Formats: sequence, C-alpha cells, structure tokens
Amino acid sequence: MESTDLQSPTPPSVALKVLDPPQLSFNDTGFSITDGITKTGFWTVSSANDIGWEFSLDLGVTWTRGEGAGFDVLGDGSKTIWVRARDDFGNTSEIVVAHCTLDTMAPAAPSATLRSGDQAEITRLSLGSLEPGSLWDYSIDQGQTWRPGDGQGFILSGNTLLSLKIRQQDQAGNVSMPISIDLSASGAGWRELSGDPMLPTQLGTIESTILVHGEIVKGDADYAALDVPEGFKLKSAKWVFYESKDRISFYAMQRKALFDAGTDVRRMLSFGHFGPEDLGRNLLDGIPADQLGAGPLVIWINQTGSVPTRYALEVLMEPIR
Repeated sequence: MESTDLQSPTPPSVALKVLDPPQLSFNDTGFSITDGITKTGFWTVSSANDIGWEFSLDLGVTWTRGEGAGFDVLGDGSKTIWVRARDDFGNTSEIVVAHCTLDTMAPAAPSATLRSGDQAEITRLSLGSLEPGSLWDYSIDQGQTWRPGDGQGFILSGNTLLSLKIRQQDQAGNVSMPISIDLSASGAGWRELSGDPMLPTQLGTIESTILVHGEIVKGDADYAALDVPEGFKLKSAKWVFYESKDRISFYAMQRKALFDAGTDVRRMLSFGHFGPEDLGRNLLDGIPADQLGAGPLVIWINQTGSVPTRYALEVLMEPIR
C-alpha cells in the first residue's frame, strides 16, 4: 500500500485593504477663521466605524496611536499635522495633512498718546505697539463690554465719558492687558460741545474712530461738525452710551458745515428719536451710498425734556473701493 504524506492546510491570508481616512479639524480662533492661526492646540479626530487612528508631528518619522476624540499640539510656531486611520491588522488610510500656526502668547498692551488736535475742541488719541495684523477694542464701561476700534486711534470731543480702556487682539485671538485713558476734567479729553448750530464744534477731517460724548438737557443741545475726506465715505454712526431717566432724545444730521435745517426733515440726512434701546443701531442704514461720500457733516443732539441725558456717539469711515 502506498503511503501518502498528509500536509497541513495553508492558513488563509488576511487581505490588506485601504481604510477610509479620518476627519481632522481644529478651532481656528481669532478674527479670521480661515487663516490657520490659533491659540488652541487641540485637534479633533473622527474616523469611520470607530476605526483607530494615529498621528505624526514629524512628517511620518514617528507615529503615535490616538486615543479619545483628539490630541494636543504643544509649542508655539508653524505646525504640519499628519493623521491616518489604522486598524489592528496594520491596514491604514491615506494620510490627512493639515497646517496651522499655534500662538498662545498674549500680545503686549498697546501704547497711547493723547494730544490736542489742530482744533482746540478735539483730542487725538494715537495708538502704538500694535502687532501686524492685530485688531484693537475699546470699552467705555470699565471693561464690562468691548467694541471694535478702527484705524490708528480716536478723535475725541465731549464731557461725559470719564475714561477709556483699550486692548489689542492678535491674529490668534490672544488678548492683551488693557490700558486706561483718563478723559475726565483732569485728563486731556474733556471739552464742552458747542450749543450754537451756526458754530458747531469742529472735529476736522477725520479718518479714525470718532467718539463724540456729552450731556444734553432742554435748552442745551450739542452740535459737532466733521469732514469726510476724499476717497472715504461714512460707514456707520452708532450710539454706544445712553444714561438718563428720560428714554427719549432727538438727533439729526445734515450734510453741511453748520446746522441750518431747523426742523425741516427734508434737508436732513438722518434724524429721529433715540434712547437706550437704540444702542448699537447704525443711524446711516438705508441711506444711499452717493450721500455718504466726501464732504461736511454736522450732527445735532438734543433733549427737549428737563432731565439731563448723557450720551456717546461713535462715527466710523471707510475707504471707497
């Protein structure tokens, strides 16, 4: 009888396969959500069907198995992130590559210089020590709320705001310590606005943030005039402060160097009542663009009641593009 050698069966091989790549994302902080600059180094990873994943911070020289929903990247600077899915059989996905710049350092506080303007009625506040690409904010309520500033500082005129706080925010969203500016009678920014419609307080030709503030009561209105320079247009005029037991005051704007419209609203650019509910409302909304360009503008702010009203009005311009 012939003998037959019995051979063990060949074990089945595990077929390699390409996995679906994971999704990789991070929180792009700051005022742009597309520039890749962030102050937060946590990256979120999600993979299909709960397949494992791994990441590399050295262009694939070494890989670290991921755990949970993501991982932290440490150390400020430019980063290149590689992430791929990986299962227990050694199968991997295509590599997902992402880039970011991590910046966790707060910028230095801005510097400020106060000086009298070309006209005696105004104060110029110039900001310095601003990082390239940074923004700045200001507060008129001791840091409780903040508003974005514009340009390289302020043109100030009035006698109701006691102080300003100013800070800068870098491209990653880090915020500096604020500085405080004294606007009171002992500071450089305290001035009574004109009560004469034919001789309004002259703010001059302005390209910065304009902040007009004062106290009005029956018989004591405020008038302020400015010039929109060539190549610019009015962007917004917003109430940023209102304090009074009387919730109704009145304003009007005219495209002249003095206010001679009287009560003829047909000669006014914008007019109406305002009160605390109007904080942040743009008084120029709905006005045709061809009426917002270069030339003079005079503002009338009035209270017909006997209760004093304190206010602040922010006016911004922007280049014509």
